[in-house]
Amino acid sequence: MKYSAVIDYLFQQFPSYKKYGAKAIKYGLHNIEALCEALDNPQEKFKSIHVAGTNGKGSVTHILSAIFIAAGYKTGTFTSPHYVNFRERIKINGVYISKNEVVKFVTKNKILFEQNNASFFEITAAMAFWHFQQQQVDIAIIETGLGGRLDSTNIIRPQLSVITNIGFDHQSMLGNTLQEIAGEKAGIIKPNVPVVIGENQPEVKQVFVDKSKAVGAAIVYANEVLCLEKLTTTNEIDKCVYKASYQKRKESITFETDLKASYQMKNLTTALASADVYINKYNLTFEKNSLQKALRNIKATTKMLGKWMCLQNKPIVIADSAHNKAGVNAALKTLSNYNYNKLHIVLGMMKDKDIDEVLKLLPKNANYYFCSPNFLRAMDAQQLKQQAENFNLNGETCTSVSKAKETAIEKALEEDLVLITGSCFVVGEIIK
Repeated sequence: MKYSAVIDYLFQQFPSYKKYGAKAIKYGLHNIEALCEALDNPQEKFKSIHVAGTNGKGSVTHILSAIFIAAGYKTGTFTSPHYVNFRERIKINGVYISKNEVVKFVTKNKILFEQNNASFFEITAAMAFWHFQQQQVDIAIIETGLGGRLDSTNIIRPQLSVITNIGFDHQSMLGNTLQEIAGEKAGIIKPNVPVVIGENQPEVKQVFVDKSKAVGAAIVYANEVLCLEKLTTTNEIDKCVYKASYQKRKESITFETDLKASYQMKNLTTALASADVYINKYNLTFEKNSLQKALRNIKATTKMLGKWMCLQNKPIVIADSAHNKAGVNAALKTLSNYNYNKLHIVLGMMKDKDIDEVLKLLPKNANYYFCSPNFLRAMDAQQLKQQAENFNLNGETCTSVSKAKETAIEKALEEDLVLITGSCFVVGEIIK
């Protein structure tokens, strides 16, 4: 099979969440366990850190990967979804899995997949585990796809678990209360494996405390490990400098980072705390210089995409994959750090999201360009426009994401700002 045929096979033969949403989800770990057992359980043959959470888990995964890469460790990274290229999901030291390796894995195991009626994500997770084992990584940072307890990645035996935060998203699969959602995320907490919680949220704290106690896992909150202070107050398009002060020892580190959105402050705190817990637990030595190097070049080192990407200036054009209430709220807060005249928003969303909760947050004085990414799950642009008008958000519909971007830039003045947001798939079509 050629690479293009393999990718078609992955997306057409097996319904993927990316295309079909909740109906593509297969609950339970039986399939992924059967696949990996047939592959001689590659997930048991490398060290790992497991990352879950409603928002920020992709950023934390990439930050941790950059830290380990800069320290000289051969580091695997597994994330989802991808923006442009399927191979983005599986990387070692920032290098995508090769086309040949993808073809080799699928061609060799195609019958196995069909015997087990494996889903797209189950195959992809198994491929990542196989690739990391074949390449003998020192450590892999594994992001959950959805939830935690029944996520295909949850068959790994990590040395550290990380849960970024809990918010409302994917309620149809994870539950309708924060406590129910937290219970699903807490499913990655393993016996005698420490867990770092990124945000100390009172409404879900007991869920994590109870699960950690039940399995004998030490629980640590990120803000108990360190305090992060932002030192720069200038426009974040220039630079972003932080000081991290460690709580239990008289030590601090000042660093510049290429993650310039203000919402990344929480993710940096979570990742730095997680790295510190891991280093101390397993008696590793990380030089301060390597840590500073890692944080300065996270995007370039890990090939991280989709998070507050500045595409041009005059007008400033920013693409960000915020797609739920918490994510959009964080993106809007980051906008307050920019000086601009008029705001133009290119907006496309998936129809299985809580769209009204997002629309409630959006500014009424912006110009909107409604669009629909080329996916079955995407909401029709005209329907999105009509729904937005209920919240006094007005604008025009565009025939494609790229046309929406072009129109927004054409109508924006040099001193304006264009924000492209609402979905990973909107951003993916922009950066192709």
